[in-house]
Amino acid sequence: MTNKKTAYVAQAGMIAAVYAAATLVALLLLQGLAWGPVQFRISEAVCVLAVLTPAAVPGLTAGCAVANLIALAINGTGALGMLDVVFGSLATFLGALWCWKMRERPKLALLGPVVANALVVPAYLPILLQGMGYYTIPFTSIALDGLYLPMYLFGVVATGVGEALVMYVLGLPLLAALKRTGVAKRAAA
Repeated sequence: MTNKKTAYVAQAGMIAAVYAAATLVALLLLQGLAWGPVQFRISEAVCVLAVLTPAAVPGLTAGCAVANLIALAINGTGALGMLDVVFGSLATFLGALWCWKMRERPKLALLGPVVANALVVPAYLPILLQGMGYYTIPFTSIALDGLYLPMYLFGVVATGVGEALVMYVLGLPLLAALKRTGVAKRAAA
């Protein structure tokens, strides 16, 4: 019994570390595409691990919280950055939990992080970005400052599309590769 608990905690810790590290690499390489009005976090592909093991649910949640805390320090968002720590981690938790619950239907399971992030993240992102003094749609000069509903709706679409691309273009092949190599069986054991 102790070995199972130890393995569960170890898996969750490793998953948290992988998610946090991948998110921070995305911050350095993709900058505004990993945080901001458009969300394209390649690290979200790691959420497929929640299809393989229940340890991924707390692991991904903790990894998201750690990455967002570090990003708070790097980006200098101050107290407003705590919105991302709390609610971004909540979105990751909900998406990972959905993945675990729907694990028998992987394509449906991967929809969990897409929907959770598309609905939760844009709800607080306008507050965070306006607190930093801007909300301009990337690659345009369209400013949505002070327009919460258009900011939210743009965020739902941008975050949803970005998350769907990551989950289905990167995550689904990752899941298939993990299953082919037998990682899935070892993760479930």
